[in-house]
Amino acid sequence: MLDQKIKTFLALVETGSFTQAADVLCLTQPAVSHQIRLLEEEYRIKIFYKAKKELKLTPEGEILLKYSRRCAAIAANAEQALLDSRHSIKRLMIGMTPTAEEHLLPQVVAIYCTEHGRTHVSIVTGTQESIRSRLKAYELDMAVLGGMIADDDFVNVQLDTDYLSLVVSPENPLAGQGEVSLSQLKEEKLILRSSSAATRRQFEEYLRNNGETIRNFNVMMEIDNVPTIKELVSRNMGVTIISHSACLVEQLKGHLVSVPIAGVTEMMREINLVYRKNYNHPEVAEDIRQIYLDLKRSREEPD
Repeated sequence: MLDQKIKTFLALVETGSFTQAADVLCLTQPAVSHQIRLLEEEYRIKIFYKAKKELKLTPEGEILLKYSRRCAAIAANAEQALLDSRHSIKRLMIGMTPTAEEHLLPQVVAIYCTEHGRTHVSIVTGTQESIRSRLKAYELDMAVLGGMIADDDFVNVQLDTDYLSLVVSPENPLAGQGEVSLSQLKEEKLILRSSSAATRRQFEEYLRNNGETIRNFNVMMEIDNVPTIKELVSRNMGVTIISHSACLVEQLKGHLVSVPIAGVTEMMREINLVYRKNYNHPEVAEDIRQIYLDLKRSREEPD
């Protein structure tokens, strides 16, 4: 399904060498060069700069690479869908940010699979920006994000609302306070998500709105593994700013304590299910939304 010229171009970019691309594609090196020339003639562009030691894409080459990768993803999805259809299997690729992955969503997806036999779901975790890019490239069917994607190409379906809070060990003196000020927080060792994470950006925006900057705080460690952050905090090795819903289980077990920060309403956010407007099965998103709401309702009802 994918044009041989595009396959050759992608292999060449991946390997960075005409010789290695030829080996991967089981072609001769002249054949690889010929495919690239045909591609340049077809689009009337130069794909690579003339350089002896390395292959460097021209601006036109960068554009072609972006859409070639998208074409490759669509072709791979089509082949997989045809194969699945022969075996009556529905396959879904769902992206989640790390905090969303710690929420009810994996359980919701498991319930969906149980209710819809012969469904295979792959969950991919990444930053909000990486997931957005993969949605754009048709590598994901939908995603669950803390926040939304402001783009006319996407549909955002709100699942819930959430907020960021200070989370500490029960042994930390702050655990017994009703509210924590920013000046108190400056005395603590912070274990935070990386600067590319949506929760981190939201916290830094909150600081800016209150005349502060992250540089005035003691950020001891940055890590994008949410379970590791929670484990370190539970051992009283630091405190964190995290989605309140991402540590509900640990709070119920008494392993962690959530303490409001002054002005916490400024850190409210939506949990959204996002998919492309041209996605062929919006009913799947609606089914997942309904399972989420039912599961949340059952957890909130008294025993």
